[in-house]
Amino acid sequence: MFGLFKKKSEVEKLEIKYRNLLEEAHRLSTSNRSLSDEKMYEANEVLKEIDKIKASK
Repeated sequence: MFGLFKKKSEVEKLEIKYRNLLEEAHRLSTSNRSLSDEKMYEANEVLKEIDKIKASK
């Protein structure tokens, strides 16, 4: 119960952003392939940031 008000770490925020970008890319893959590819690129950049943060710890 006390974890309700705990602030999310930077990695947790980036992981949520990464998941959302992947979901959006998947949704767009049927209608607009180039936009889907853009979202995948953004998701990969976020994943690189996550890896960089985890490596520095």
